Amino acid sequence: SKSQMDSQTIELLGRNCLVNELIAAGLEVALPLRDRGIDMIAYVDLSADTRKFVAVPIQMKGASARSFSIDTKYKKISNLLIVYVWGLQDQDHSQCFALTYDEALRVATEMGYTKTASWIKGGAYSMTAPSVRLCQLLMPYQMSPKSWRKKILAVARRVSARSFDELNHPER
Repeated sequence: SKSQMDSQTIELLGRNCLVNELIAAGLEVALPLRDRGIDMIAYVDLSADTRKFVAVPIQMKGASARSFSIDTKYKKISNLLIVYVWGLQDQDHSQCFALTYDEALRVATEMGYTKTASWIKGGAYSMTAPSVRLCQLLMPYQMSPKSWRKKILAVARRVSARSFDELNHPER
């Protein structure tokens, strides 16, 4: 059996696993010099399908097995992707799930996590033993080399449309 991995090891393995997935998907990755709630930035280089620089910040949640968490502190970063990297103790079978804050909040609400004391009092919830139901709710967000680029572009487009709308109708 593999020895228990410490949180720093999990963080490094998770980051490397995610960087590899993003690069395999034809995306570029930048790593911030300081940790301010963003672990990396995935961006689409100027190419045939994008005429402007498109970048999305990522908060990575690595787990040696499986875990799910959500924290209201991430709500303020409008185009943040929260990426759960599962199965880091056996990287041949690791999986990534990428959700916006709103998507993660919908999953948490559906699971009843937003009715817990830890969410109501502290604005955060986390767990390490996902039920079959939670796994089903996360399935649509499981990433593959094909889906990463679509997800990054979709999140970036949705945010730029919303930002434009907020600029023009700040009273809403």
